[in-house]
Amino acid sequence: MVTGPGDSPQRRRAAPLRGRNTEVGALGRIVEAVRAGESRVLVIRGEPGVGKTVLLDHLAAQASDCQVVRALGVQSEMELAFAGLHQLCAPMLDRLDRLPVPQREALQTAFGLISAGPAPDRFLVGLAVLSLLSEVAGERPLMCLVDDQQWLDRASAQALGFVARRLAAEPVGLAFATRDPGDELAGLPELAVEGLQEDDARALLDSVVAGPLDARVRDQVVAETRGNPLALLQLPRGMTPEQLAGGFGLAVARPLSGRIEESFLRQIQALPPEARRLLQVAAADPSGDMALVWRAAARLGIPVQAGAPAVEAELAEFSPRVRFRHPLVRSAAYRSASVPDRREIHRALAEVTDPRLDPDRRAWHRAEAAPGPDEEIAGELERSAGRAQGRGGLAAAAAFMERAAMLTPDPAHRTRRLLAAARAKCDAGALDAALGLLVAVEADPLDARQAAEVERLRGQIALDQRRGGDADRLLLSAARRLQPVDAGMARAAHLDALVAAIWADHMGSPGVREAAEAARSAPPGAVPPRALDVLLDAVALRMTEGYAAAVPALTRALEVVLAPDAGHGESDRWRWLAGGRIGQFIAMELWDFESWQALAAGQVQFARDTGALMHLTFALNYLARTHILAGELTTATRLVEEDHLMADAVGHPPIADTAMMLAAWRGREQEASELIEAVSREAAARAVPALGRRADYASAVLYNGLGRSAAAYDAARRAFERESMGYGSHVAPELAEAAARTGDLKLLQTVQEWLSERARVTSSEWVQGIEARASALLSEGEPAERCYRESIERLGRTRVHAQLARGHLLYGQWLRRQRRRGEAREQLRTAHEMLDALGIAAFAEQASRELLATGETARKRTVETAVELTAQEAQVARLARDGLSNPQIAARLFISARTVQYHLGKVFTKLDITSRGQLAQALPRDPDVVSAR
Repeated sequence: MVTGPGDSPQRRRAAPLRGRNTEVGALGRIVEAVRAGESRVLVIRGEPGVGKTVLLDHLAAQASDCQVVRALGVQSEMELAFAGLHQLCAPMLDRLDRLPVPQREALQTAFGLISAGPAPDRFLVGLAVLSLLSEVAGERPLMCLVDDQQWLDRASAQALGFVARRLAAEPVGLAFATRDPGDELAGLPELAVEGLQEDDARALLDSVVAGPLDARVRDQVVAETRGNPLALLQLPRGMTPEQLAGGFGLAVARPLSGRIEESFLRQIQALPPEARRLLQVAAADPSGDMALVWRAAARLGIPVQAGAPAVEAELAEFSPRVRFRHPLVRSAAYRSASVPDRREIHRALAEVTDPRLDPDRRAWHRAEAAPGPDEEIAGELERSAGRAQGRGGLAAAAAFMERAAMLTPDPAHRTRRLLAAARAKCDAGALDAALGLLVAVEADPLDARQAAEVERLRGQIALDQRRGGDADRLLLSAARRLQPVDAGMARAAHLDALVAAIWADHMGSPGVREAAEAARSAPPGAVPPRALDVLLDAVALRMTEGYAAAVPALTRALEVVLAPDAGHGESDRWRWLAGGRIGQFIAMELWDFESWQALAAGQVQFARDTGALMHLTFALNYLARTHILAGELTTATRLVEEDHLMADAVGHPPIADTAMMLAAWRGREQEASELIEAVSREAAARAVPALGRRADYASAVLYNGLGRSAAAYDAARRAFERESMGYGSHVAPELAEAAARTGDLKLLQTVQEWLSERARVTSSEWVQGIEARASALLSEGEPAERCYRESIERLGRTRVHAQLARGHLLYGQWLRRQRRRGEAREQLRTAHEMLDALGIAAFAEQASRELLATGETARKRTVETAVELTAQEAQVARLARDGLSNPQIAARLFISARTVQYHLGKVFTKLDITSRGQLAQALPRDPDVVSAR
């Protein structure tokens, strides 16, 4: 059995299992499940001293036939990225070569085993840990125990939270003991551990109090400790009979943990000075490295035998590693040292820490020993921040940089380091902490560039917090401030401001107009221009000079983003994640479906390859929207399902607006209505009108399909009049149809002219097909028929099959009104077959009713006997059918290869097949491939 720090016999004795039958039973069931090849996760939650550690120890003892690995969160290590995760995984690192290369390199980089390559995405690290645990558990069931989870460094906590949500078919048990689960463990199975029942608490108290104890005092002690075992064992220690007689009433108002720590402090103060000093040294270094502690002790003149009294008092043990009886003992020991003594201890620890093997811990000890500002130490901390950031430990990088700033004597350097710390906090998602650091930055005099950087960072934080109105205002102000001092950075800030304004509101809003005009007046870009410069100029021109004037610049911008060498030296990350997102809006503005989908697919692939999972969730949704317009609703559904699976894995809510659009196109009224309402509420709460316009678009699709033309008209008109960049191509067809059906020919004429402007300056068959449809809706007789046919012909040369199918429906309806029933049947039959096959149910039902009116009954599509596969089984089966290996499927779905094999076994059983080669025949046919008529 492999054990880690925290496996302390003293702590086991401190909280006996008496009265814990329920908890012991729950732990036994976990062991049985893991032995049977199943995975189990449990969060043991309770206040300090309630007995969480002893339950973990019991779990380890019960799982003696399993492999056991442990980790202990230590408060003073919370700023060392991946320290807790490394502690847990250290006994298993000899299996790293079994992992896929991206995962292996991510874990090696996180643990500092290699220095090459970019910082790994934290969720890719989590996936690597999941794969590692799965590999190890394949040899023998594995039990992972994490004590004091609340003190894990953030990177470790996030990675283990990811793993806990993705364990499925591995014989792995993962148990956390924590005071407060926090966001990382939210929603996982919990076991709440509370104080002992009164009878058990009285018996425990009697076992440690020498001599008789008055029953009333005993009851008072039990009541005030709330049955906390550690409090019952420790609070009476060091107290006089007179104090015991008075109970603990004098300290009732204090938190129980503070009272327990005071009890430990009394015991520490009773030790000989050298023993107390040794405990203080051990408490100052959380590594548990006994050799390091002895070397520091020797520098301080503490003899080897000094630890004996502390061991006899059961406060700590010193072999083979330093282990305190309880974290509160460590806290009390450290607090018992004066500030000058602490500095002396940290200085000794820094001197004996190897600067090559552990430079970051040495830097931290030197910082704690510093009596005041020290540029040499600040520089060392800054280098530690760089190493932490290189390993993907953004929270640790921010902590090192913040500490470096506090020790920096020069105000200008201090400001620079505080700004860097704030940026790292922002990147780590600690937005409120980043804002707090910006307040500290502003306490010192700032030059023009620094003041602008502060404002830009505030704007970026506002955008991350979805405060649309604040974001564009702050970013625009920052861009203007940067213009005189750094033209390149100013243009980047202008693009940030313009994108923020467009994201928050419609293109004609005052905020968008102001941001665009400011961008056009910015200093010219570099020569040759960066992709960023080309995009900024094109988007600003679109917002100020209108569509026709901007098309050449927009076309050039799209070419730059799509070019293999896009960016002229800018990173691939910027190209695909930032530039690619803007490029997609440009592609939609230009009605260029192929470029839109190419950028969306490239963004998904890049996010997959680099493990940028937070970006992947957005990329999947953008790609799904292209498939919705193509009528490939099954593919879009898979992408949305993948986003939901990933959202569950990382503990974030899925993006709702793509699912809303999908439900609207499917004609699922209740589901779509609920999602439309939810997105509308979100838009109002975040003050993001553009999000509300997407809800209007979905409403228009839904109501056009259901034949509620007035409701579709109202929704589409709202979206059209407050057009969001790129979404005119979605909204215009809905408004044209609704306006025609409600008889508003004036508005229909406006839509037709809007479409004609775009059709004249682009070569897109998509826009020309929709423009011809609007012209048909405005016309009568032969001109109308000619336009309907032109629309169908043009859309037939595109991949926008959903609109093509609806074009057949509209033409068929027009032919029926002209009493040309035979020709109408042909168009309506085609429309029904296409819409039914695509799953666009409400419009398919319209076609069915129209066919019936011509005297023909629509043929129902043959539905194959359904095989009840779960969403994840279906995902795994389709990917296996498409030729992906188990490790490739595992990486795609953020599960282990063992879980993939488990799901495939269930799929084979349900489909009554025996090999992957049979999946193509056994799986239900995908309906997304529909021939254009």
